[in-house]
Amino acid sequence: MSGLSSVTIRPKVLLPCPFGSMAFLHQGTIGITQYAASALGDVVYVELPALDLEVSAGDAIGAVESVKSASDIMTPVSGKIVATNEILEEKPGTINEGPEDEGWIAKIQVGDAKDVDGLMGLEEYRKHTEE
Repeated sequence: MSGLSSVTIRPKVLLPCPFGSMAFLHQGTIGITQYAASALGDVVYVELPALDLEVSAGDAIGAVESVKSASDIMTPVSGKIVATNEILEEKPGTINEGPEDEGWIAKIQVGDAKDVDGLMGLEEYRKHTEE
């Protein structure tokens, strides 16, 4: 895996993007999908992005290393990093336990709502991962 992430946009909307990421209109939660977590295997290290980092859609904002491989964390939307999940620095395996929940990586203030338009819906993503 070269790059992955998922941006879930809260409230309760999951919009995975083509490179395994998820995001939402005003503030999104960046993490990886359950599918990507399973493919990675046991996560042993997470490099978190810096707070207040301004990013563009497609930028690498960190990395996830597992016993199988290392992958960049890509952001599917532009914006500003407003929070990081510091628990992952001490317990990176939290991603495996709940990648779309307590294993989130960062929160992003979405800079351009148009970025969200190109993201996959949940059903579309499920079909994409079955191919």
